[in-house]
Amino acid sequence: MLKLGKYSHYNGKEYEVIGIAKHSETLEELVVYRALYGSNDLWVRPIDMFIEEVEVDGKRVVRFQYIGD
Repeated sequence: MLKLGKYSHYNGKEYEVIGIAKHSETLEELVVYRALYGSNDLWVRPIDMFIEEVEVDGKRVVRFQYIGD
């Protein structure tokens, strides 16, 4: 289970995961998270994509890193 709380995106911006939702048709799990900058927009992303690794400057890094409550 994904922890609720603050995460740092690999680009340095911070977000707060506020919950896990399910797609009404497919039941796919989606992460609901809020930007902790700008207008504090809400976003959703499939959980598999949220926790995946991405390649940045030739290195594999996690897309979002948990940084606490």
